[in-house]
This record gives sequence, C-alpha cells and structure tokens, in this order.
Amino acid sequence: MDPFWFFLLESVVSGVLLGGIYALLSVGFGLTWGTMQVLNVSHAVFAVLGAYLAYWSFTKGGIDPLLSVPMVAFLLFVVGGAAYRLVIRPVTRARDVPMASMVVTFGLTIVVENIMSGMWNPDPRVLKPRYTGTSVFIGEMVIAKGPLVGFALAAGAIALLYLFLHHTYTGKAVQATWQNPTGAALVGIDRDRVSTITFGLSIASAGVAGVAMALIYSFYPAVQNDWTLYVFLLTIVGGLGSIVGTMLTGLVIGLIIGLSAALLPFVWVNILLFLLLLLILLVKPEGIFSV
Repeated sequence: MDPFWFFLLESVVSGVLLGGIYALLSVGFGLTWGTMQVLNVSHAVFAVLGAYLAYWSFTKGGIDPLLSVPMVAFLLFVVGGAAYRLVIRPVTRARDVPMASMVVTFGLTIVVENIMSGMWNPDPRVLKPRYTGTSVFIGEMVIAKGPLVGFALAAGAIALLYLFLHHTYTGKAVQATWQNPTGAALVGIDRDRVSTITFGLSIASAGVAGVAMALIYSFYPAVQNDWTLYVFLLTIVGGLGSIVGTMLTGLVIGLIIGLSAALLPFVWVNILLFLLLLLILLVKPEGIFSV
C-alpha cells in the first residue's frame, strides 16, 4: 500500500480513538444539563484535576495511572457532590437556571484552575507510564498505545455509566427526573438526592476522561479552555441527554479530526468542526441523536 494511505489510515484511527475520549469528557456535561438544567462550564477543569491527581499518584507514589482511576473517580465524585450542595443547589432555585449556573460555575472554574496552578504550577506536565511509549503494529500501520489505552478506558467508563443509568434503580430515578421532573416528584423520587448523585457522577466521569487525555497529551490548568470547546461541540451535536449519541458523535468528530489533520493544515481542523456545529444548529438544533 502507498505510504500516504498508511499515513491517512493511521491519522483516522488516532482521531477516532481521541474522539472516544472526548465522548467520555462530554457525557457528564450533558447529564447535568439534561437533568438539572445546570450549564456547568467548570466541567473540563475537573477533568484537568483528574489528570493532575493521576499524575501526582504516579510520580509520588508510583501508582500506575490505570490503577489510580478508581481513586480519582471516587475523590471527584465526592468533590462533585460537595460542589453541588455548596455551589449549585442554591442556583437551581433561580428564575433562569442555565444562566445562573453558567455564571456560578464560571467562577468555580477560576477558583479550581488557580488552585491547580498554585499546587502544581502552570507548566505543562506529561503522564508517561512505560506502555505509552510503545506502539502496536497492524501490518505496516503503527498505532501508539497511549490513545489505545485511553480509548479503552473511556469506552469502559461510558459502558459502566450506561449500565448504571439503565439497569439500576438510582439510574432509572435519574432518567425519570430528566424526562419528567414533576412526575418523578409525584412518585416519591427525591430530586435533591438524585441531583447530588448526578452531579457527582458527572464530575467523576470528567476526572476519568482527564486521566485518559493525559495519556495522550500534555496538560496544564488552562488547557481546560480547549477541552471545554469540544465538550460543548459533542453535547450539542450528539443531542442533549443521549449517551449513545454522544459516543457516536465523538467517533464522528474524531474521524473528522483525523482526516483533517492528515489532509489540511492543523489550523483548519477547528474551523471545520465548528462549521459542522453551525450546520447542525441550523438544520437540527436539538442534535443528531437527541432523545
């Protein structure tokens, strides 16, 4: 096969693997938006915090990043629950919850970003366990193990979240609150408890996505600005409230990233992605895979 086609295929595969990680990064954002009408613009900063926690565990304690994932998820679930109780719950009584939550979580973003800068300084960090420096060979095609491991981690986390929402009582209560808040309250579902769990799960999923991202790219506190753009893109295009839709959209976005990076200057990648967002908003504003 011509070397160009190998390069193109490698770029597409790498893009799709990255898209799966973006899907995990985005799914929790859609969860809080759909359940509570909370527009949590601090979502990506907690993903960066998850990356730092895994990095800290790896460099200080020698704990493999994959082994630190349960600890990262648990800690960020607790942080998310506390953030909901202290910061988010008061604004859910506002007249315009999305706007009020956006303002409050923007402030939360600044606080968390500056705490990370103070603790770890703003220099880029790299999470490089031994296996991320190797590759898998499929014929003459070379795929780095970092994206493969990150994608597997993201796919597993999305599958667990899907199973929780569709096959547990609490998960079904979350869906009921999402689909019909008044009806859920009438049948005795404690909306405040459900919202606390939902926000905790959202932040925990962001933390796991941050670990997966750190296996591929360097990270620093302000990188959350770049990650936030993809969170909004996938949530809007995939359709609010659709885990499967977000996953599929992540793979499509990854495919576009891979093809664009292989065929065009990198500056065009984001232009193409946000032209796609504009087109979706014009043609199907509720998202391609909306529920």
